This record gives sequence, C-alpha cells and structure tokens, in this order.
Amino acid sequence: MTRFFELFIGLRYMRARRRNHFISFISVTSLVGIALGVMALITVLSVMNGFQRTLRNRILGVISDVTISGPRHRLADWQKAAHVALREKGVIAVAPYVRGEGLLVHGRYSSGALVRGVIPNKEKAVSDIAAHIVQGRLAALRPGRFGIVLGRYLAWRLGATLGSHVLLVAPGGMVTPAGFLPRLRSFRVVGIFDVGMYEYDAGLALINMKDAQALYRMGGDVSGVRLKLADINQAPAVRRALQARLPAYDEVRDWSEKHANFFRALKIEKTVMFVILLLIVAVAAFNIVATLVMVVTDKRADIAILRTLGASPASVLAIFLVQGTLIGLIGTAIGVVAGVVLSLNVTTIVPFIEHVFHTHFLSANVYYISELPSHLRWQDVMHVAIASFLMSFLATLYPAWRASKTQPAEALRYE
Repeated sequence: MTRFFELFIGLRYMRARRRNHFISFISVTSLVGIALGVMALITVLSVMNGFQRTLRNRILGVISDVTISGPRHRLADWQKAAHVALREKGVIAVAPYVRGEGLLVHGRYSSGALVRGVIPNKEKAVSDIAAHIVQGRLAALRPGRFGIVLGRYLAWRLGATLGSHVLLVAPGGMVTPAGFLPRLRSFRVVGIFDVGMYEYDAGLALINMKDAQALYRMGGDVSGVRLKLADINQAPAVRRALQARLPAYDEVRDWSEKHANFFRALKIEKTVMFVILLLIVAVAAFNIVATLVMVVTDKRADIAILRTLGASPASVLAIFLVQGTLIGLIGTAIGVVAGVVLSLNVTTIVPFIEHVFHTHFLSANVYYISELPSHLRWQDVMHVAIASFLMSFLATLYPAWRASKTQPAEALRYE
C-alpha cells in the first residue's frame, strides 16, 4: 500500500474542503475547458475531413482520374491512346470525349455552359453522372438525335424540363453575305442530373460525342481520353507511366494536378484550424497551472507534515503530478467521447438545428457542398488526445516542482 500513497493522497486532494471550494471550482473549469476543446477539435477536424472527402468524390465523379489529350485539345488517334492506357496497371476503363463551350438558350432565358460530348455506355465506366440522373437517362444520348442532359440548376436557370428544346450556340461561325452566322443547333432535353456539386449542376451539359464532333467541327477527332483507375491515389504514378509511353501526346494530367491548389488549400486550412483550436486546450491547461499553484499554497502545512514523516521531494512531486494529470486525463477522455459522438451524428444534428431555427448554414449557390458532411478519422482522434494529455501533463510540472521544494520548517513557522 505504501508504494501507492502518492496516488492515494493525490486523489484525496482532488476533493475540496469547505474552505477551498474556489479551488475545486477552478479544477472543474479546467476539466470542462479541456473537454470542450478536445470535443471541438475532433468535431471540426471530422467536418473538414468530410468536406475534403465529399469534394474529392464529387469532383472525381464528374472529371476523370487521368486525362490524355492532344495538341490544342484535339486527339486524332484516340483508339491507340485508349489501347495503351488500358494496358497500364491500375486503369480499369477509358472513354473518349469532346470538350466545348456554348450558350444555351430556352425561351427568354440563357446561360453559358461547358459542353461535353460523350459515348453514354463508355461514360458510365469513367464517371458517376449516370448514377445521379434524376430525370430521363444518359442512354438517351443517341447519335443524330441531338439529345442533351443538363445539370439540375442549369435546367432550372433555363426553365427547361424533360422534353424541352434548348438552343445551343457554339463559339465561332461563318461569314456570309448576310453577315456573321453563329453555329447553333436545337437539342431536346433527355435527362437531368444532380451530382450535388453546384459548379457542375449549374454549368455542365452532356451531348452525344458524334453530335459534338459535328457541332464543333472536330471531324473524327476528339478532345481527349478519360481514364478510370482502381485506386485514385495511384493517379500520379499512372500519369508518369503514360507520359513515358505516349511521348507524342500533348498532355497527360491526373486529378491531383488539376485541383492541386484546391486540395493543398484544404490541407493548409485543416492544419491551421488544428493549431487554432488546440489553443482552447492550451488555455484550459494553463488553468491547471493556476489550480495547482493555489492547491500548493493551500497545502503547504500538509506538505511540510508529509516531509517530516519521511516523504521525499520526489513523492511530493508525484502527489501533485497525479492531481493535475488526472484533470487532464478525465477532461481529455470526456472530450474524446463527446467529440466522437458529435462527429458521428453531425449529419443528423445540423439538419435538426436548421429546421428548428428555420435557416440554412450552407447555401448551394455559394458553397461547393450544400450539406455538412463528417468523416471521423481515428488517427486524428489519437493525435488530439495525445496533444491534449501532453499539454495537461506539462502544465502540472511547475506547480508540482514548486511543491517538492517546500521546506518543512519554513512552512510550519506560522502554523
């Protein structure tokens, strides 16, 4: 039993007497501050992880993992590039495409859009748009039928519905004796998609590749070939391998290059938020210092008696280390549990709050994502818990050291 007396006395000191309730109140405040800081840190990191994962999945659901294109986005022998790409390890599907821009007009409404010419059955293999068709179907894009699939917000902006006819005005045209005539063609809306990302839902239109080749005067050429990989993290390696095997082609790019700045900004923002929110835990840890300094002052006579009974300075140090460390440990544990629970239920709690207060935190026409996602990573939870515990432990060192230096005679002089 004697070997655990430091732990016993440290636990005993955590319970306040009647005359020092204020010290107990500061201890509870420190514990609650650490718990709130850890909870907020875990929740914010989980939400940022959710944003990053959701954005990446939605972006990659529309764009390609790797893209092969020719000079000035014109690729003549795309079948050869597709054949070479399919032989590369990790590539599971390829699809050619034609990229263009145009002005869509329906009645008195108009909107600019990015137009992509696709082969429907091949497009399903490299993107998730077919799975997000809310009206109509992607397979209705047949050559010569001049059908078009619009994003949900693009269709709403044009006032177009399934079966409506919209006019697509392409850049360029020809000069005639009557003046300049733009290239234009009427398309029937055969589908509407909603991928959940405003950038694409409001600015992307799909047509059949043959129709796009005719409209943009591509002949038999395409803009490039899109690749789908089994593992998106292998995109840089696949890109480098294809660049070596296809040196004649103008450009081989992967998704990480196209959105490098965007994802780098997200990573930097996550790091900055971690540091800022960790300061909440630091403030609570400084409260532990104040608490233990007051406890040491209050317990000077007790420390002196322990020393006269044979307790060593190391034992006194351990007694107060126990008290401060337990505050940090309990606060961290409560914060971890609360943070994990909150992170796992953010998608339920936030809609409830929005319903109660009749508000919407993330407007779809302002933010990339209109709901608040969450993705809990246990690695982040571990890092937060370790950082919080270490800060709490370090905060106890000075008060505990000061207690261990108490001289019995000096402390008992005025008792």
